[in-house]
Amino acid sequence: MIDPSVPLEYVPGPDDPADLAIGAFTPHAPWIVEPDAMPWRKAHAGEPDIVALRHQAAGLARTLVNPKHLPSVGRVLTVAWRVGGALLLWGTKERGTPESRAGLSRRLRPAFEHLGPTYIKLGQIISSGEGIFPEELVQEFRKLRDRVPPEPFPVVRRTVEEDLGRPLAEVFTSFDRRPIASASIAQVHAATLRTGERVVVKVQRSRVAPMVRLDIAAMAWIAPFLVGRIPVAALTNPPALVELFAETIVEELDFRLEAQNMLDIAEVFAGTGQRTVVVPRPHPELVTRRVLVMEHLHGFSWGDAEAMRAAGIDTAAVLRSSLIAFLEGALLYGVFHGDLHGGNMMVQSDGTVALLDFGITARLDERKRQAFLRLQMGASTNNVTVQVEALRDLGALPVDSDIEAVIRDLNLDRPPIDPTTLTAEEMVAELREVTKALLGYGARLPKELMLFVKNMLFLNGAMATMAPDVDILGEIIAIVTYFTARHGERIAREVGFEVSTDTLDLDGYRAAMGFTEETDAITFRDLQERRELIAKRLEAHQHPRRRVPMLKAVYRIIRPARD
Repeated sequence: MIDPSVPLEYVPGPDDPADLAIGAFTPHAPWIVEPDAMPWRKAHAGEPDIVALRHQAAGLARTLVNPKHLPSVGRVLTVAWRVGGALLLWGTKERGTPESRAGLSRRLRPAFEHLGPTYIKLGQIISSGEGIFPEELVQEFRKLRDRVPPEPFPVVRRTVEEDLGRPLAEVFTSFDRRPIASASIAQVHAATLRTGERVVVKVQRSRVAPMVRLDIAAMAWIAPFLVGRIPVAALTNPPALVELFAETIVEELDFRLEAQNMLDIAEVFAGTGQRTVVVPRPHPELVTRRVLVMEHLHGFSWGDAEAMRAAGIDTAAVLRSSLIAFLEGALLYGVFHGDLHGGNMMVQSDGTVALLDFGITARLDERKRQAFLRLQMGASTNNVTVQVEALRDLGALPVDSDIEAVIRDLNLDRPPIDPTTLTAEEMVAELREVTKALLGYGARLPKELMLFVKNMLFLNGAMATMAPDVDILGEIIAIVTYFTARHGERIAREVGFEVSTDTLDLDGYRAAMGFTEETDAITFRDLQERRELIAKRLEAHQHPRRRVPMLKAVYRIIRPARD
């Protein structure tokens, strides 16, 4: 069994598949990946090559969210009827009460269900954004993950045969009629190729592409009218969310781009020597716009930590290696899986993590990649100036922001405040002032930063089941030690930081989590106890006599004057 406590340097074996030299794949290859020989990556029969396809998708996303692009009037009216009706009922019944966010979430979810696959997909993205979107919205929208009925098998058969240009029986000896999973954009079936390999076949829904185009245009037209009228997180306003959504979902409509994402992520892991996270191989030939045939992997579901430990797998080490692999991809290569959640990860019997579903993959240009690197280095050394400058370079603050003024106005140069020492009124006041100052500076949450933060929050939350009693400070030291030994020289060369445990400011981490310098160890259970204390204090603040929940207090600050 592989010990995933640290990533492994790949040493070729005499019987290893040749493609392990170029990608982090499984050692038992159903076929060999040779990127230059894959026809779906090349220009042919009037189709552009994979690079041009990606540019086309980006251009389409920009067109659809352009205010000058007129949407379908009928679709706008349908969306306005569903979403507007939900908002109207919320406004007359729950708005301004302690049930405000929960009521809004309960009313929006069925509206999204009725509006179909595009809105269900948007809801699913929100549902994996714990810590970014309100908790009530996340919890309610999680119900959308299993509310997508599969398309009838004859429709699936027709799509596969049209895209592959052959009858199903000429390609597969068996093709399971019932899908393994059914999502908003596609569904997945298990099958066996005529060459004997057991595979997974991802098949796009038959009418989803034109519907997505109609819906994105409608969303972009409606979103500006929702600013300040829906209490979502202030920095993820509706127009920004639609822009993020358009950029991701348009790429998801072409499975050739997803297959290329698989190759790119596998190459990144191979480049860092990462062998504790693997990627399924896309088929050399059976990849089209609407059909993706890939290697069939098996393992424990991500949340089944108890079964993993019973099988002798060190779940804390699995979590650590997953975090390291994610950070290496983002900070050193500028490419990372953009939608980590329990449904997209499984743990194989040897302790390796298998990543799935590469439709949302973040790509950073060199400027943003180095900004991410500086942001992490600034955090590890508790250098506030470096962190704010990095956020500016990532697009979270305007390019002409006065860094010293931002630090001063947000009180970032003072020691962190322990929220458990504040009254509920003081916590509301703190949040109000920070929100007001951020919006005054034109702060926003750009796509790449949102995906990065979402992934980090997911991996942090995974500690609850995978490593509840592991010392977080010890894990930080272990990860910094790893980056020092493996990438220290490169990091110092690129951003001028010496990465080592000597420069690591553990007191800063303690303070950020609300613990004193005397605290020797901090576990996830310790953090959870503090969060529950804060939540109870805020809940007590929202007693019926006051009728002024925390969200409403913040909402009064951030809503536009015209409202």
